[in-house]
Amino acid sequence: MANLMKHRPRLGSRRALRLVERNVYVYRREWMLLVSGFFEPIFYLFSIGIGLNHLVGAVPFHGAQVPYTSFVAPGLLATAAMDGALLDATFNLFFKLKISKTYDAVLATPLGPDDVALGELIWSVLRGALYASIFLLIMLLFGTVTSAWALLCIPAALIMGAAFGAAGMAATTFMRSWQDFDLVSLAIMPMFLFSATFYPLSVYPLWLQHVVASTPLYQGVALSRGLALGVFSWSMVFNLAYLLVMVFAGLTIASSRMRRLVLS
Repeated sequence: MANLMKHRPRLGSRRALRLVERNVYVYRREWMLLVSGFFEPIFYLFSIGIGLNHLVGAVPFHGAQVPYTSFVAPGLLATAAMDGALLDATFNLFFKLKISKTYDAVLATPLGPDDVALGELIWSVLRGALYASIFLLIMLLFGTVTSAWALLCIPAALIMGAAFGAAGMAATTFMRSWQDFDLVSLAIMPMFLFSATFYPLSVYPLWLQHVVASTPLYQGVALSRGLALGVFSWSMVFNLAYLLVMVFAGLTIASSRMRRLVLS
């Protein structure tokens, strides 16, 4: 144990990819658990985006009128990236850390706590990007993609997955039981409903607009929507910077906490 602390690897070690490889092998047998998570945003797209499209019509976006389905779909893509990353960064991480004690075995190898944190984050990012990629394909098949710039939603999804994955990992390291995950749901559901996913930000009262614009998911929704519709603004630079700060802060906290938990 003391040897592990003495030779603690830095963040960025290639050994973290071994943990990603392990997760790939695990999900080869449990592939249904992997693919089942992206159905919820698709159901919302069909039920709300397509279902209400004929009733709502076009909605304003940066001075232009866009079909309601094309307005909603990028927001749901951002949600898919968030959900994919959070599933592994919260529930699965907690199970490995507290229940199955997976990391006790991992730390018997040359991998250290920082490798564990980075490896799990990379896997969360890949899962979120997978969900977003499948969702973008569905958007294309249903004609809701109006610009070739929509391809940039995939690298944006990587950043969103990293941001929410890092934040989810950091939060999970403080959880003591499954009941604590009620707090995760309490944070995610209102954020999903009020992050301008389904309605323009302008429909909210001014005070609520400021609250919504400060939430993490709104940054991903605004960034994805601008890219998907090919409408760019300087505010997207702030959206990107916000998410990058989340990545750095979340990974720093998660790494520190993982080091303390698995080496104590």
